[in-house]
Amino acid sequence: MRFICSVAWADLEVRPEEREFALKLVDRLGLQQDEISQVKSWLEVPPRADDVDPEQIPRSHRALFLRTLRELVTADGEVDEQEQTSIDLLESLLNV
Repeated sequence: MRFICSVAWADLEVRPEEREFALKLVDRLGLQQDEISQVKSWLEVPPRADDVDPEQIPRSHRALFLRTLRELVTADGEVDEQEQTSIDLLESLLNV
């Protein structure tokens, strides 16, 4: 979820649709209350760049992760250049 929130901030703004998408994802994942609170805080203030390492994503989850990110950035009906750049960079780093 840290990555999801980080990409939501790629254009320096988390739009209501992106926030809604992230919170629905939290619900689907069945996160605990403390984890939900953490995600909500990342939607208010972006996670630190040092805390976001693509190598921490298990290989078996990488394709799903990228699909989810694409859903996030299209949630508001727009794909900002910075959002697309973030997706492209992550795709390259993750070798998917």
